[in-house]
Amino acid sequence: MELHRELLTAEMIEPGTGKPVRSSIEVRFDPLTGHSSRILPERGLMPASDFDLEAFARQTRSGCPFCPGQIDRLTPKLPARIHPGGRIASGEAALFPNLHAYSSHSSVSVYSPRLHYLPLEAITPRLLTDNLATQVAFAKAVMAADPGARWASINANHMLPSGSSLFHPHLQGIVDTQPTTMQRMLADVPAQRFAAYLETERHAGERYLGDTGRIQWMASFAPIAPVEVRAFADGISSPAELDDDLTAELADGLARVLGAYADMGFQSFNCAIYGAPPGTEGYPLNLRLACRSNLKPFYRSDSTFLERLHWEGAVDLPPETAAQRIGGRFR
Repeated sequence: MELHRELLTAEMIEPGTGKPVRSSIEVRFDPLTGHSSRILPERGLMPASDFDLEAFARQTRSGCPFCPGQIDRLTPKLPARIHPGGRIASGEAALFPNLHAYSSHSSVSVYSPRLHYLPLEAITPRLLTDNLATQVAFAKAVMAADPGARWASINANHMLPSGSSLFHPHLQGIVDTQPTTMQRMLADVPAQRFAAYLETERHAGERYLGDTGRIQWMASFAPIAPVEVRAFADGISSPAELDDDLTAELADGLARVLGAYADMGFQSFNCAIYGAPPGTEGYPLNLRLACRSNLKPFYRSDSTFLERLHWEGAVDLPPETAAQRIGGRFR
């Protein structure tokens, strides 16, 4: 498999000197979906966090519906046909319906009602395992109650710049009869293309982070968002097929990446675990994890016309550099 890229050159007259100046932009093409992205010269578009998140947490805690004393009163319950107890719990994690649904079966799960403030370096494998476990149980329960709902995903908007409307950290689950656009695009990829992509990245070594057992991790060749990491779990196609061991392995890898993000100065991220219908032959359960701009007054959003309207990522941190900064946590 060829990992295709093309080099563009921009030329301008430098202000003050009148000299011609050239800069390079690399266009890369995703080997699975074919979408393109642009790798820009490094220019500090994503500065490290210097915002007092802990102080902001104190300001937002009193009205938070996910905190102790309010979560039982202000969050809805699952229908009895999905879960007779109304909520799904694992460790400190608790799952309930999304009050503002995105699909026919839409859930929210908090890491813990007490953890209103949860910086990335504090998100442990245990917290992730328990939170993911509630989403796995939700996907299984929905599919048993509604056999037509076969498309499941587990997602995260962490901190307000990622699109979260609430400060309190949480995951979101979607189980539906219809896939999202990216789920559909990935499910259409031939099985041999997934295998070729993974083998190519393993052999190249520039972006390949390693495996944690059954899951392979790498920096994305053609990222759609900053510092994007991808992972692939062979042998299962849906979150509903995750067993306890694989859920813990997934959580361990995610905690490693989030710890690296924190070391790099980031505190906001998006995550999507893309499921296809259970038993889809040759489709590996896979995910994307990427940083978002840090919260601060008048911060610059990293989502521009290119990302939202052209569906083309533009990042100024090369994936190979991202792999160098994250890879030590996988070796």
